[in-house]
Amino acid sequence: MAGPAAPGSVIVPDWHESAQGKEYLACILRKSRRRVFGLLERPVLPPPVAIDTASYKIFVSGKSGVGKTALVAKLAGLEVPVVHHETTGIQTTVVFWPAKLQASDRVVMFRFEFWDCGESALKKFEHMLPACKENADAFLFLFSFTDRASFEDLPGQLARVAGEAPGVVRMVIGSKFDQYVHTDLPERDLAAFRQAWPLPLLRVKSVPGRRLADGRTLDGRAGLAIGSKYPPGAPALLRGHAWRG
Repeated sequence: MAGPAAPGSVIVPDWHESAQGKEYLACILRKSRRRVFGLLERPVLPPPVAIDTASYKIFVSGKSGVGKTALVAKLAGLEVPVVHHETTGIQTTVVFWPAKLQASDRVVMFRFEFWDCGESALKKFEHMLPACKENADAFLFLFSFTDRASFEDLPGQLARVAGEAPGVVRMVIGSKFDQYVHTDLPERDLAAFRQAWPLPLLRVKSVPGRRLADGRTLDGRAGLAIGSKYPPGAPALLRGHAWRG
């Protein structure tokens, strides 16, 4: 499988800050806060700016407590949970991201459907994992920088989840990077993993995004600023010809 594209090589960076970008962002914001969309909902665009939608199903895998739910919440512009609670069953979250493609100068609305399932539910119910993997376009494998066991579990996760799905995009994400001072994962271990598994490895902080002037409300554009530079999985999905616009 072709290697992932470099950040910014597929989509136009900082496009969301342009006048055109802000026009598209307005459809996924409400009073500067991110709108929450259900599985059957989509942003409403005026006819002059109607665009194609590229939909991707993404399964988020990892041991209990590594921050799967927190990562999805951050990408969706929601509050990051302060206290850990095991996800019961399967939880789906839809995130829309408008972006402009570098090659064609074309604006596309990415629709990411994140599937998150608690570790206990996966072990208890055999049908859960097949349901999460079915028709998936990408797998995100999470480990926590504060939990070495979750890092050591990655090879098993990769074999169990992606072993029979060679065409699905795979990415590894290290969560709780804001607590790196407490980690027992030296950089040499990460380098050894990357050498054994040539996959994209990203680091994320498990903290809430930027807030508005009132100090309480999350700024709906904060996560989009990151996403417009590198929507999770989008460049790799496009590079892997998983386009379904």
